[in-house]
Amino acid sequence: MKPRQVATGLAVLAVATAPMVLGEYQLSLLTYVGLSAIVALGLVLLTGKAGLSSFGQAAFVGIGAYVSAIATLRAGLSPWLTMPMALLATGCCAWVGALVMVRLSGHYLSLATIAFGTAMFFLFGGLDITGGQSGLSGLPPLMLFGFAFTRAMPNYAFVWLVVLGLIWALGNLLDSRIGRAIRALRDEAAMAEAMGVDIAAAKSAVFILSCVLAGFVGWFYAYFQRFVNPSPFSLAQGIEYLFMAVLGGANLLWGAVVGAGLVTLLKPLLQARLPELFGMSGNFESVVFGGVVILLFQFASAGLLPRLQSALGWSAIAAHAIDPAEPLAKRAVFLADGPALEVVGARKAFGGVIANVDVGLAVRSGEIVALIGPNGAGKSTFFDLVTGVTAADAGDFMLSGASIRGCSGCEIARRGVGRSFQHVRLIGDMSVIENVALGAHLRGRSGMLVAMLRLNRREEAGLLAEALRQLRRVGLDGLAWSEAGSLALGQQRIVEIARALAGDPRVLLLDEPAAGLRHQEKQILAGFLRELRAEGLAILLVEHDMDFVMGLADRVVVMEFGRVIAAGTPAQVQNDAQVQEAYLGSVA
Repeated sequence: MKPRQVATGLAVLAVATAPMVLGEYQLSLLTYVGLSAIVALGLVLLTGKAGLSSFGQAAFVGIGAYVSAIATLRAGLSPWLTMPMALLATGCCAWVGALVMVRLSGHYLSLATIAFGTAMFFLFGGLDITGGQSGLSGLPPLMLFGFAFTRAMPNYAFVWLVVLGLIWALGNLLDSRIGRAIRALRDEAAMAEAMGVDIAAAKSAVFILSCVLAGFVGWFYAYFQRFVNPSPFSLAQGIEYLFMAVLGGANLLWGAVVGAGLVTLLKPLLQARLPELFGMSGNFESVVFGGVVILLFQFASAGLLPRLQSALGWSAIAAHAIDPAEPLAKRAVFLADGPALEVVGARKAFGGVIANVDVGLAVRSGEIVALIGPNGAGKSTFFDLVTGVTAADAGDFMLSGASIRGCSGCEIARRGVGRSFQHVRLIGDMSVIENVALGAHLRGRSGMLVAMLRLNRREEAGLLAEALRQLRRVGLDGLAWSEAGSLALGQQRIVEIARALAGDPRVLLLDEPAAGLRHQEKQILAGFLRELRAEGLAILLVEHDMDFVMGLADRVVVMEFGRVIAAGTPAQVQNDAQVQEAYLGSVA
């Protein structure tokens, strides 16, 4: 049994045996740890995985609590009947918030969640229906089969069953096509979109899920406390939830439990001891936690649990056998009687810098076209225009005669365009095979709930088998379970090609695929690209190695200062006076 599995088993055993050795107060305290851990689990997904920082999760806890309390006190509904109402209310509020806030990025998103959390806190305390600052009291306890949750033990058991169930379900989610897309959002959103991931939808889904988890906590909190007032749903509490996730390790599910446990258990101890130490009253625990944050960022920026795992030498990637699966369905190649990809009059300017001016070219199925030119000629910008990363100012972009002008990156990928990048864009802490499987994102259909319940195993097996097949084609199947960030640059570029091929493209755009490769490796790559050409794939590549290009390409297009200055066969281009001047300079 692996060390990680042993540690998980011990943690579950500790949760199961705690009621046998602890009293009422300690179990109640651990119930609060569990509730905070649920909110922090949502933040692991939202912040640690998707890279979206929210300081407003306490407000969603409050929405769940107040909806539940009002439904019970005003309408006389059973606490269990109010749970779906609380989840629906928080989900709807999160959906509205996602329409506005998730489209923001960086500090704008953080500021928006701060504004939302502050507004909701004052709203909770200012409405008659919420009881104002006095709150709502007299709520009944939860009842199950005639048994009231009035003692600590049933509350503890219920909350921690939910916590363990969520760790299992969210682990399943992250180990799926949806999970790979979520894990790409933090650092490589543009790359993920080029692989067919709908970035806006993925961010919104993660945001809504994290808020629904907070709403569940609010529902339970109302009947656990049997009293609701605005104090526990302040902006300060929202910051504390985020601190829990970051402290334990925002990139690990168990990090949420570790962070919630440390903060929840230490806070009352510090509140009791620090005023005695300083001889005056005050919120000195906030000073301590602030100092912890500074030290954490200095010495363990990923969090305490990842730091511990690193010290113990535990790998974050667990290799496992891939179940047998049927081959994934393949697209038909574009018809050969017209260009697979055709671009006419592409223009793009960034302020006063003109990157592309009336650039045009065509690539047929079963053809390799090389796009060459000096550094700064506008080649990579042209790739970004074709794949929807950057919007063109003008021009026609067509796939097999159908316009893709104005389409999003994921829609262009869906129509059959795959690509690699000038600067390698892999998820460094993911395995090689998972990176390649991300390229097959569009070839799966399972959604978030199906993944959480682990009902997508057949589809997952198919996607991983396809990723392994592509790695085998490029000769890197032996590194399938290695960390992608540990590979040499040349190997990473080959992994990018395998990832693009996993999406079964009909047009393949390769941006400097031979950079970082040794001579023999370049020859192997050239042979592989010829095989793809023979299969009917249309290939457009940017490359600076002229020997590699001239021995491989069917046609060559040359750019300089954003314009096409020559096009033709390799021999024609080599003898073109403008091309020679662009590369060698004019001779007086």
